[in-house]
Amino acid sequence: MAFRKAERRQAKLRLGLIGPSGSGKTYGALLIAQGLGGKIALIDSENGSGELYADMCDYDVCQLAPEFTPQKYIAAIHEAERAGYDVIIIDSLSHAWAGAGGVLEMVDKRKGRGNDFAAWRDVTPQHNALVDAMLQSPCHIIATMRSKTAYDMEKDERTGKIKPVKIGLAPVQREGMDYEFTVVLEIDQQKHMAEATKDRTSLFDGEIFKITPETGEKLRAWLETGLPAETVRPNKTQAAPKPLTEAQQAQRTLIGMLTDDAGLGLRKDECGAWIKQTLGRDIKSMSELELGDIEVCIQAAQDAIGRKVA
Repeated sequence: MAFRKAERRQAKLRLGLIGPSGSGKTYGALLIAQGLGGKIALIDSENGSGELYADMCDYDVCQLAPEFTPQKYIAAIHEAERAGYDVIIIDSLSHAWAGAGGVLEMVDKRKGRGNDFAAWRDVTPQHNALVDAMLQSPCHIIATMRSKTAYDMEKDERTGKIKPVKIGLAPVQREGMDYEFTVVLEIDQQKHMAEATKDRTSLFDGEIFKITPETGEKLRAWLETGLPAETVRPNKTQAAPKPLTEAQQAQRTLIGMLTDDAGLGLRKDECGAWIKQTLGRDIKSMSELELGDIEVCIQAAQDAIGRKVA
């Protein structure tokens, strides 16, 4: 293991556009793609709505209907790469999670066949593979995501009761998906104005703005600053990352079940207390749990989710 001087390198865009229906996510994605330049491919899961803007610029469309499995998204991404496209718009990524054939439906179909833990264990790697396909693509990636109202539970100081409080909008996707993007823009439904909720470029700090092709041009200028990407010097002494163990994969599955809105919807800082209560003993970290402990927690989470749904 060795350290080296940090160097800024050219990169490809990983952009998330979040907003409710009618906010202008597809339109905004195409405007940004124009500013980035090059050939544009649009992966459409929105029942053909991606072709409504065919008069604004040249782009090609791939329809995913009627099912939206992670494998279909991955295949479409790789096909666009082979065809030489420069920008891939995924419109929308939400269907891979909550659409027909998406992750949540795949898990539901596998439940009830013995240990429900196996359902998440089988499906989670498929969703992880989709995330990897986006992150490793040599193309710019723009992914639109539908939004839902997000709530947190807070104590009313006047009455002392716990009540739900609206804290904003959250994407219809796996918890933490926004961490995978370089920039995440949230688009308002009424005025179609964008605001950065995550911005590693610092280009949009404190701004509320209309998306235009110039938005893509600003991003392209930032992405092209630095050393060429192909000059990255691999550390030959560094071993390849080890694959996740079954226990580590189970840990990811459990945390997803506890924090996702389709699960128990806990905050991450509440998960430890829930696990301690379920196992009946104190734990310092997830790393000390063995597979058997995690399976007990997953089964308890499945039971709690069932009661919540009922």
